Amino acid sequence: MPKVYARRRLSILAAFTGLIAMVGLFNGPTASAALPTPVSAATARTYLASLTVATESRTGYDRDLFPTWITISGTCNTREYVLKRDGSNVVTNSACTATSGSWYSVYDGATWTAASDLDIDHLVPLAEAWDSGASAWTTAQRQAFANDVTRPQLIAVTDNVNQQKSDQDPAEWMPPLSSYACTYVRAWVQVKYYYNLKVDSAEKSKLSSVLSGC
Repeated sequence: MPKVYARRRLSILAAFTGLIAMVGLFNGPTASAALPTPVSAATARTYLASLTVATESRTGYDRDLFPTWITISGTCNTREYVLKRDGSNVVTNSACTATSGSWYSVYDGATWTAASDLDIDHLVPLAEAWDSGASAWTTAQRQAFANDVTRPQLIAVTDNVNQQKSDQDPAEWMPPLSSYACTYVRAWVQVKYYYNLKVDSAEKSKLSSVLSGC
């Protein structure tokens, strides 16, 4: 093949590849994405050692003090964004509502094909955050926490499993799928460290125990 045609083919291929990448950006998160990868076990152990240990208090807590869901991208709010990120072959309508797709819940190993079967779990629950320091935050800070898609804080999971978890910390509840334990506690510690939240003694003991085996 003459060099001039070879160069043209490469140029066309590069342009096409760039177009595909741009389409991906406009479409938001890819279907194969999931919870942002948490820090390593070694880093989590270092973070945990630096967290303040204190008795927690729920005085004054109200879920409405943590505004959810906000617009994340285009017409997608936080819930819709995470559903698209965590699912496979997710199709959404013009309002960004998931109309079809498949979701694997890492907490219990179940697979779902209806978005209504999924809750978006706050890995560190809002009430737990309040108990351990968020009571002193501004509403804007609490909103940022409740809609954080950058840290490993939000994940699509089986709704009734999320409801069983409720606002419990790892000393009180762990994902039924034990193979997810290390990822769960690494994410928990990372979020608490990033937001400078406290831990209680039982919580720290459980986190240390799980991390020692990771």
